[in-house]
Amino acid sequence: MTPDTRPEVLALIPARGGSRSIPRKNLVVIAGKPIIAYSIEQALASAHITRTIVSTDDPEIAEVAAAYGAEVPFIRPAEFAQDLSLDLDVFRHALTWLRAHEGYVCECVVHLRPTGPVRRVPLIDQAIELMLAHPGADSLRSVCQPAQTPYKMWHMVDGLLQPVLSLPSVVEAYCQPRQSLPEVYWQNGYVDIVRPRVVLDRNLMCGDRILPFVVREPALELDYLDNIPAIEAALVKLQQGRWPDPDTGGDRHAV
Repeated sequence: MTPDTRPEVLALIPARGGSRSIPRKNLVVIAGKPIIAYSIEQALASAHITRTIVSTDDPEIAEVAAAYGAEVPFIRPAEFAQDLSLDLDVFRHALTWLRAHEGYVCECVVHLRPTGPVRRVPLIDQAIELMLAHPGADSLRSVCQPAQTPYKMWHMVDGLLQPVLSLPSVVEAYCQPRQSLPEVYWQNGYVDIVRPRVVLDRNLMCGDRILPFVVREPALELDYLDNIPAIEAALVKLQQGRWPDPDTGGDRHAV
């Protein structure tokens, strides 16, 4: 597929200026670069992403993003950059703005969260290829097997424990061995993809037909300062061309 015939694939990197857990989180320097730089560089290195945009409300983040090669064609309105703002608001604003001001439309939007910078570009491209191969799919979510099963989780109702999930054919599923319970997956935010029509026409982030993209590699997220050493170590390994092999427990070449 030549560049002229590639489907239009937009990478959207949301990066607001505020953060409660870590001030200025999207600009925290890890392994020598602002954390947002890694997502930008990954998008630019992709074989399938045709445009890379950062959506931010913050002039400093906009300046840093542009310095690393991303486009910042607009400043996100403050109303879509609050602590409880939804991804849906951010994506709807970006896609609406691009269509209204540039007449720009794309086949799909790749969601790269800057606070999860530990990714391999080949996996991003595999996810895009999977999405493009299934035109009927609304979206794609990267998932992994969780450390705990929700069949052994509880919530409280009127002061008593109630299981979060149950199985119609199994009495007290929470007492069963983990191996006998249904396999479940956790959305890990490694890479997600959505078609613009789902966001703009249906006001949803996923829709009904969601492709699974199973990732067996670490998906590290910057939520607290304590996360920085592990993220930095992983990024250094990637920069050195080494990466954990889930099959052997050792390192493999990170291509």
